[in-house]
Amino acid sequence: MTILRGALCVLSAVFAVLLTAVPAVAQTALTGSDPAEGASLSSAPEKVTLTFAGAVSLPADPINVTGPDGSSWIVGTTTVTGASVTAPVQAVGPSGPCTLNYTVIADDGDEIKGSVRFTLTAAATATTGEAAPATVSAATAIATAAAEPAPAAAGGASSGTSGWVWVAIVVIVVGVLAGLGVLRTRRGAGRE
Repeated sequence: MTILRGALCVLSAVFAVLLTAVPAVAQTALTGSDPAEGASLSSAPEKVTLTFAGAVSLPADPINVTGPDGSSWIVGTTTVTGASVTAPVQAVGPSGPCTLNYTVIADDGDEIKGSVRFTLTAAATATTGEAAPATVSAATAIATAAAEPAPAAAGGASSGTSGWVWVAIVVIVVGVLAGLGVLRTRRGAGRE
């Protein structure tokens, strides 16, 4: 009976860890964008803004926008303020579906990638002023990262490792349950 109680304690601890780990995964999800997902715009935006559920930092080239003909928009220096990422953009190309691709780094060091799709209902017009600066430079990305709090020890692990953690937990739980079944069967056979 003592082994059964011990196993129940271990299983309870595993489930407690699982229940608290799920909210941590969703902490840095994209919560909003301008332009919004699926939006139809009559004119190209002058800037794009992404809002996340938690603070983020920027890698090199965190944002790119692609027009319907595959042309890349000009993206200026990307800035981050807590959970909000903003970049000036200059549209190029015809009207149609566009995709804003982004990459940010969560406080825990995980790289978060995603995209926002929107539609331009009119072709991009050439601007007469200065174009947005080409893209965020490596020096700017390093300076921005230095201004942000350092991410927790990433250990070089990618976000794909979390899948292996879940598999390991499932294997451990199944192993404990199988072991309990074997012990229970052996004890029942020994009493007869």
